Amino acid sequence: MENKQGSSNPKKEAMGSWPPPVDDEFIGSQESEYDGYSPPSKRICYNAVNGNTNQNNCAWSHDTDWLQWDKDEVAERLNQAGLMDVAAVFKKECIVGEILPRIKDKHLDEMGIRPLGNKLRVQKFIEDVTRQTLQKDLRNKVFNDPIHGHIELHPLCVKIIDTPEFQRLRFLKQLGTCYFVYPGASHNRFEHSLGVCHLAGRLVRALQNRQPELKITDTDILCVEIAGLCHDLGHGPFSHLFDGKFIPAVLPNSEWKHEEASTNMFNYLVRENSLEPEFDKYGLTEQDRVFIKEQIAGPSKPDQENWTLEGRPKDKSFLYEVVANKRNGIDVDKWDYFARDCHMLGIRNNFDHDRCIHFSRVLLVEGKLQICYRYKEVGNLYDMFHTRQTLHRRAYQHKTTNIIEKMVTEALVKANDHIKFTGEDGKKLKMSESIHDMKAFSQMTDHVFNLILNSTEADLRESREILKKVLRRELYKCVGQTQTKDKILKEGDKPQMVREVIEKMDKDELECSPLTEDSIDIQLVNLDYGMKEKNPIDSVRFYSKDRPDVAVQIRKEQESSFIPGHFKEQQIRIYSKQVDPRSLEMVRKAFNSWCNDKNFPAPKGGDENSLELTPVEKGKASNSSNDTEGSDGHHRGESAKVKIDF
Repeated sequence: MENKQGSSNPKKEAMGSWPPPVDDEFIGSQESEYDGYSPPSKRICYNAVNGNTNQNNCAWSHDTDWLQWDKDEVAERLNQAGLMDVAAVFKKECIVGEILPRIKDKHLDEMGIRPLGNKLRVQKFIEDVTRQTLQKDLRNKVFNDPIHGHIELHPLCVKIIDTPEFQRLRFLKQLGTCYFVYPGASHNRFEHSLGVCHLAGRLVRALQNRQPELKITDTDILCVEIAGLCHDLGHGPFSHLFDGKFIPAVLPNSEWKHEEASTNMFNYLVRENSLEPEFDKYGLTEQDRVFIKEQIAGPSKPDQENWTLEGRPKDKSFLYEVVANKRNGIDVDKWDYFARDCHMLGIRNNFDHDRCIHFSRVLLVEGKLQICYRYKEVGNLYDMFHTRQTLHRRAYQHKTTNIIEKMVTEALVKANDHIKFTGEDGKKLKMSESIHDMKAFSQMTDHVFNLILNSTEADLRESREILKKVLRRELYKCVGQTQTKDKILKEGDKPQMVREVIEKMDKDELECSPLTEDSIDIQLVNLDYGMKEKNPIDSVRFYSKDRPDVAVQIRKEQESSFIPGHFKEQQIRIYSKQVDPRSLEMVRKAFNSWCNDKNFPAPKGGDENSLELTPVEKGKASNSSNDTEGSDGHHRGESAKVKIDF
């Protein structure tokens, strides 16, 4: 190729029309669009960048002058990384160091490097090489995360992390009382927040690299990263127990949610730690801080015709889908906690968020820009929502997790009037009052459990006894479980349900029993794909390899017949606080009778519950597809049914 003067340019020679221009303003690197591949023993030397010259921790040389590499040096480095075939192509195309960060998927395709595995290796090579300069310039801090490996965070993010308000997240269990059931669920909101920050940056950088026409700026990326970092600042003790159980119990008419507290805590954190100059230092304005808070709270109506959000204009509406996606629930918050929770719980995760990052694009859908995915990722996204349902069924809504959550909530409610925290004006505030005072709220962590447990105050005796029962495993007993059919019950229906169960008990027997309405607890467990009865994939749009700029909808019948036809189910569980055998039997029989009257399935756990199975007759093939007669003259389908009790 010739330059404008007609002379040969060795940096661009033989590269065709595709090479991106190299300008004087380029500093640092572009992050790989997919970093699921890590070449063995070819890792970046983070220690060398930060001044540690320990050679045992460094596989790459300390040379960060990749901008000066000629085509031979680039080829040699590729050979060292085990990419001999790519090295030959790059050398032929005269690829030099300063061009490396601007090489994208389409450029690799045009050079004939098409297998996905090869492209991933090349992208990882470029990322490892160029990231050294980025680290040196920005002084990013590196965290070793068990889920995402070595992650780098912007200096402003580090300033936020190094505050008492953010460090408080170290003392909030990610899964609350689930730790009492799964010993591995000991992780906290702190590490989850770092992971969300990392994934948010990866996703937006991938979009920036892939679609320059979106005009995503570095400031946009930093704002999204900070939103991911701070999105959980407002969680209370035991995470969702606080805003989902405790607050509704003590403030029945309150609509307070932890997202509201997160935005308030963000304001308090910035003010209390005098971080305004740090935001100014990196070019973040008051409007950018508004944008950060809007992402944390989540736009209530992402599809509204009249754009009312102030942080970013409508042509950047897709940025609001990264941290908290109200359109379809596909966001980096879930990507991190699915991977992290599955890892800590020991539950298999079949969802691959790396593929979603690699195959994401922003497209115009009905006049609105939204994040879309390659059509072949529809199965991966169904796996994501199935993983969500699995985690709720097996861990978050586990019958023992739920009853411990109930008991801890009862203890906190009884202690609410007797545990006080100092607010901004010096006033002592109850836990339920602290939600509107960030100084008081910042003092509340999971330590309230031990605060009650180790107290000697008479006012906390009832709460103390409940928590001791939790530690002794003297839990309320789950007597039975069924599920609704067509009708979805509401929380307000539970008192009437308890009364109806009590009415099914023998009156004379009830008079001699310690059972009362307060002795019975009914829990409604809703399991879904995140959008109640709706299929969230119906709100996702996809593109094809041949038409990457056209967004289409993929119906579930186009994907697989194994996809569920219903996306929500409700389970009904009944617990007894009286755990003597006689009381448990009374509740079990009454619940079985109540389920029968309501035409609900026979509950698990009841003596009258049974599975009706057709036994295989001796000497008959179990896999026969014919309805042959047995020796007794009966058709196999008419064999006697056997009750198997739980």
